[in-house]
Formats: sequence, C-alpha cells, structure tokens
Amino acid sequence: MYIIREIFYLQFGRYREAKTLVDEGIQKKILLQPAGARILTDFTGEGYRLIMELPYATLADYEADLKKELGNNGWKEWYEKFKALMRYSEREILKQVL
Repeated sequence: MYIIREIFYLQFGRYREAKTLVDEGIQKKILLQPAGARILTDFTGEGYRLIMELPYATLADYEADLKKELGNNGWKEWYEKFKALMRYSEREILKQVL
C-alpha cells in the first residue's frame, strides 16, 4: 500500500477559497478520490495547509488515476484557480509497512 500525500501551503487567509475549490473538484469528478482518501488541514505546525492523502495499492494505480485526472476537460481551468491560492506545495509518496 502506498500513501500519496499532496501538501498545499496556502496563502494567509485563503483556506475557505481553497476548500471550496476542492469540494467543487471532487463534486465535478475533476479530483479523483480513491476509497479511503482523506482531506486534512493543519491543527499545529506551519499554518494554512491543505493535505490530500490518497491510498493506492500500487504506484501504477496512482499513475493511472493521475493520468485520468490531468486529462479531465475541466482540470486545467480548475487548477489555475486553485494554484493562485498557494504559496507552494510538495508531494510525499509513502509506503505503508504495517
């Protein structure tokens, strides 16, 4: 099992806008959500983070979903709005061992 963790560091005060866009992306199936996916926000540490945790059995499964997501007709327009709210982002790919 792999956990893909997309961490978005938001501009100060832009959380609500980012959360609204994520909700829209999920509703319109622009953002794929595999079973067990979680959307998190920070409680401590560096503030204004939005974290998407996506579980996949294999990295090939993740790659296939990523290809579908990026190929979605509405993705590019949605992403332009979403990235305007970011300071920066990072991705972690973790392997679950227990």
